[in-house]
Amino acid sequence: PKMKEDNCLHAALICLGMLYCSHALAAEKLNHSRPSLHGHHEKGKEGQVLHRSKRGWVWNQFFVIEEYTGPDPVLVGRLHSDIDSGDGNIKYILSGEGAGIIFVIDDKSGNIHATKTLDREERAQYTLTAQAVDRNTNRPLEPPSEFIVKVQDINDNPPEFLHENYHANVPERSNVGTSVIQVTASDADDPTYGNSAKLVYSILEGQPYFSVEAQTGIIRTALPNMDREAKEEYHVVIQAKDMGGHMGGLSGTTKVTITLTDVNDNPPKFPQSVYQMSVSEAAVPGEEVGRVKAKDPDIGENGLVAYSIIDGDGMDMFEITTDYETQEGVVKLKKTLDYETKKSYSLKVEAANVHIDPKFISNGPFKDTVTVKIAVEDADEPPVFLKPSYIFEVQENAASGTVVGKVHAKDPDAANSAIRYSIDRHTDLERYFTINAEDGNIKTIKALDREEIAWHNISVFAVEVHKQHQEAKVPVAIKVVDVNDNAPKFAAAYEAFVCENARSNQQFITISADDKDDSANGPRFIFSLPPEIIHNPNFTLRDNRDNTASVLVRREGFSRQKQDLYLLPIVISDGGMPPLSSTNTLTIRVCGCDSNGSLLSCNAEAYILNAGLSTGALIAILACIVILLVIVVLFVTLKRQKKEPLIVFEEEDVRENIITYDDEGGGEEDTEAFDIATLQNPDGINGFIPRKDIKPEYQYMPRPGLRPAPNSVDVDDFINTRIQEADNDPTAPPYDSIQIYGYEGRGSVAGSLSSLESATTDSDLDYDYLQNWGPRFKKLADLYGSKDTFDDDS
Repeated sequence: PKMKEDNCLHAALICLGMLYCSHALAAEKLNHSRPSLHGHHEKGKEGQVLHRSKRGWVWNQFFVIEEYTGPDPVLVGRLHSDIDSGDGNIKYILSGEGAGIIFVIDDKSGNIHATKTLDREERAQYTLTAQAVDRNTNRPLEPPSEFIVKVQDINDNPPEFLHENYHANVPERSNVGTSVIQVTASDADDPTYGNSAKLVYSILEGQPYFSVEAQTGIIRTALPNMDREAKEEYHVVIQAKDMGGHMGGLSGTTKVTITLTDVNDNPPKFPQSVYQMSVSEAAVPGEEVGRVKAKDPDIGENGLVAYSIIDGDGMDMFEITTDYETQEGVVKLKKTLDYETKKSYSLKVEAANVHIDPKFISNGPFKDTVTVKIAVEDADEPPVFLKPSYIFEVQENAASGTVVGKVHAKDPDAANSAIRYSIDRHTDLERYFTINAEDGNIKTIKALDREEIAWHNISVFAVEVHKQHQEAKVPVAIKVVDVNDNAPKFAAAYEAFVCENARSNQQFITISADDKDDSANGPRFIFSLPPEIIHNPNFTLRDNRDNTASVLVRREGFSRQKQDLYLLPIVISDGGMPPLSSTNTLTIRVCGCDSNGSLLSCNAEAYILNAGLSTGALIAILACIVILLVIVVLFVTLKRQKKEPLIVFEEEDVRENIITYDDEGGGEEDTEAFDIATLQNPDGINGFIPRKDIKPEYQYMPRPGLRPAPNSVDVDDFINTRIQEADNDPTAPPYDSIQIYGYEGRGSVAGSLSSLESATTDSDLDYDYLQNWGPRFKKLADLYGSKDTFDDDS
């Protein structure tokens, strides 16, 4: 047997078969008419050896063209077995990938057809299994055999780029051929068959600036010195074409956006050669005068510009800083200006790039200069004193109108307005000085005393005559020069003591002096005795020449009985010009001393007992003693006087009424616990006899908050308040009752319950209201009610 060729194949299939003749030669022809003795042996169930016959397939290498769109199914190939005698007893069965769906077989002839259009890019090959069985019994006549159906590629897929749009950057001024970016396309066709997947790249848009390598897709620069400042962004279209770029091939395109990055290839440049600015002379240092800006088309750090002043007559008066946000140079005032001194300044300002690219250093110096002219504007300035402060001197006790000194101010403006002066009276409240408003001469109004105020600190105002708001102020310190107008005096109130047994030339006290004048007119002090007692027989004086003097005993044998007090005048002179002197009296007391010279007693006993007491203290003590004696005498006198009775007794005995009241007012139920004598004189128990000649009054102010309200009718609260006051009063008697009777009626709207001070009879009083005062007054109401009944009966 041999393979049969299908005469129905199209001319295209014959051509493709010729291209793949190598595959056709690889086809095998299986021809086994009968079982071979040399076949494989298998044991059956009974142990016999089974001889498996070799199958006899006759078939070609199978191919099918993709995307076939003919009217009839495509014949893929034909299967035939050697044992097929053509009688129709053989049945061919096809199974595997796509069997029955894509590939169908004629079970009699073994012809295989493709019923659907195939796509190699979807699936390149199919693995199928063929088998020959007996048509009647379905018994396999041949073992199943696998074969492959390959889908033959055609150029049906265009190239596709990985991205629809690409973005790339390249520095400006780059050399020709600088790589920018690589674009890559892919083709889904079979790269191993023909040129369907062989791609060639070309540039459609972007010439003459860029080019692309045909095989790799690398985009490179094509022009030298491309300038970002001229054009920053380029749009390039790249095409990829298959079939090696030949006609009939498919193609795809992509867009590439290429941006030129900046390099520092441009120096800064001022748009003008001179800047004009102005500033007021009243401007303070640090104030902005104006701004300059050098333009640099570069961006980022390549466009950073730093400004500096390199020359000009205003280098000391002005400074410039860089505002990096706006890339401007800010001219600022450095020192205070004066229009009258200089009216204009000139500066030479330089702008230079901060970062320099060495590759482009040949493009020239990356800096530029400009001239800045600054005009100073005149400002209305306040007067200015010639000195920041003044110090004058004037002697104390100088006559009124003495000139102290002169201040002077001027108007710094060109108008040179007249100035008027005045003293700030808040600094000269006592009005010691006055000033001439026209010329600024300061004079005294009244005499000055250095010992009272040594320095006067005043302030002087200067005001322009025609512009009162322009004012200046200057401090003036006036020193009062000392004049020797105070005589020296004892430094303390000295009192000396000398012993009766003092020895001759014995020193018993050292004295010093004090002078209110300045040290130039004070020390040194000279001590001496007056000329009339220079030969004093009792005492003598010795000047120690250190501003002190010693007093010495001149003779022996003093006696307190003869004379216990001596007054020694001492003359003290200062060293002033002219010198002043004063006579001071030293009191010397004669005292008794022991053998060691210690004081025992003097004629002034109080002084000896308390050497530290002065005369004023002794007088105060004596005055206190006299006052105490007067108080004692008055107390005894008043004690002897008898107190007039304060209570007008009625017919009834007070004792009976009090007992009948059943201890009303104190709140006690025990009426027998009281002694009427104690009530009449309660303080006698403690030994204190109160005065009888005056009416008893409150001895202390009641504490706030204890007194009931004036309109209160609660008698119970009133009585409790009085009891509390009595308990807290250390001068009150120990019984509550005496407070009730003695002070009843104050602060109570009901009045007194006692009739001791009543001038009316019982019949004149109405006691019906006692029924409403509560259970404590029930007995009292009953007593008065029964009394009235008794009287009526009689």
